[in-house]
Amino acid sequence: MQAISMESLQKDFTELKAKYGDDRSALLPILQDLQEKYRYLSDLILQETAHTLGLHPVEVEGVASFYSFFKTKEQQGKYVIRLCQTISCDLEGKANVARQLENELGIKFGETTKDHMFTLEYTNCLGMCDQGPAMMINDRLFAKVTPAKVSKIIADCRNEYIKSDFPKVVPSDVKKSGPILEHGVIAGEGLKKALEMKRPDIIYHIRQSGLKGRGGAGFPTSIKWQLAAAAKDEQKYVVCNADEGEPGTFKDRYLLFNHTDMLLDGMTIAAYVLGATKGFIYLRGEYLYMKKFLEEKLQERKQMGLLGDNILGKEGFNFHLQLRMGAGAYVCGEETALIESLEGERGEPRNRPPFPVDTGFQGHPTAVNNVETFIDAALICAKGHEWFSEHGTEQSKGTKLFSISGHCDNPGIYELPYGITIREMLKEVGGEDAKAVQVGGASGQCIPAKDFDRAIAYEDASSGGSIIVFGPNTDMLKVAKNFMEFFTEESCGQCTPCRDGNPKLLEGIHKLEKGRCSYSYLKELINLGETMQIASKCGLGQSSANAFISIMTNFQSEVLGRVPEKE
Repeated sequence: MQAISMESLQKDFTELKAKYGDDRSALLPILQDLQEKYRYLSDLILQETAHTLGLHPVEVEGVASFYSFFKTKEQQGKYVIRLCQTISCDLEGKANVARQLENELGIKFGETTKDHMFTLEYTNCLGMCDQGPAMMINDRLFAKVTPAKVSKIIADCRNEYIKSDFPKVVPSDVKKSGPILEHGVIAGEGLKKALEMKRPDIIYHIRQSGLKGRGGAGFPTSIKWQLAAAAKDEQKYVVCNADEGEPGTFKDRYLLFNHTDMLLDGMTIAAYVLGATKGFIYLRGEYLYMKKFLEEKLQERKQMGLLGDNILGKEGFNFHLQLRMGAGAYVCGEETALIESLEGERGEPRNRPPFPVDTGFQGHPTAVNNVETFIDAALICAKGHEWFSEHGTEQSKGTKLFSISGHCDNPGIYELPYGITIREMLKEVGGEDAKAVQVGGASGQCIPAKDFDRAIAYEDASSGGSIIVFGPNTDMLKVAKNFMEFFTEESCGQCTPCRDGNPKLLEGIHKLEKGRCSYSYLKELINLGETMQIASKCGLGQSSANAFISIMTNFQSEVLGRVPEKE
């Protein structure tokens, strides 16, 4: 850690303004770089950052306090160990790893060792749900951690081996590929074909394909692009939502590494359709280890004429992309919260309307899609809408990438057609004895065995990609508790239903654990969850009670009338 002085800070700010600009949108990357250098954001750093960007110090403090990865106290250790606490790692023995970390370091979670070498923290999903328990040390990822491995990892950190001996990228385990993953398309092929078409023709092909947003909301991609293209504004933006924070989801981590060109082709095609000249990839903070790779890929694309000015020789078609890192806030997966974060604000969702296609980044029309959606769009342009829509159902076209974890023989990434039933999927992954399946991650619904003939499709059990299998011996109350702890922590606190409702549901779970919850009180809690679904401001609050309601409805005989081991 370097000493903090006004002289060194002034030099830093000169370099950082040249790198990121000097408007408010530069705030997060500037704070991230300063924290990396000095380990924490002191009062002096926050004050001088505010002065440099023309902001009030309270504004900068408000942003720094919102994101979990920003630290404003000096106790930050040289090595920050973040252990995943979400459900898939929980099922794989996270608690035993946590205990051994405390044993080896002599500290509790939330503390730093006296020599300032280690800080121990919990974090939410690291995108390693099929290879848990997972943890991250600075920008290094560790999968399948066991208590026996903990002491060696700690020793290697002390000996500086972590700098060279551990891979930054843990390979993804793809169990089944289909037409999307086995596309055979080379970099720029889809983009080149798109540039040979008129803009309305591209939208036509996307519409005919039936492509809907692969992030879970399922909004038709063609309509989003058409609305943004029709908006009257000289400046427009394309944004990739790579903030893959949904517990149980890890497909985008694979796509970002192994299908990067298709992603960038899709974003560039969108820019051409919209008339956008600038764009961002918003990468979740837990994927910091990807940063260098993606930045090098952007530079390579410029050299190939696939990004920058006059792309592929098309005069006047200019598109410039920047990579921006999140800083630990699940709510930034909601597109308006993501835009707020890009603008250097707290990641709090906006009221809608207006929508981003009209009023997005810095008030300009903005199309926000997730990683898989952009890849699908590029492949549709390369191979045709008929190729894409020959799979799936009438209302849910194409195949879908699923992140499957939990109690099954073969967890991993699967490409399967929309319309597959849960029962068929369980047979595919070796989870036929499951008592329940969580479809759509923590914000999805918990489906009991009696409903396993339901189809995974937009018109039935919709999923952004996360599938978590719960075996016959799973304590469903513990599952509900893990989910509600997650949402209580991740709520931005902006609206009352979500801010107060999630802790109230968690309080109800505590009563159930103690065997002190009546049936009538449980019904009140379910009613509260239903109110949250209607009254919350954004998708987080509207979906945070989903799992609670479905578990409490379908597993009442399991959660009511418990007799604790210790009264």
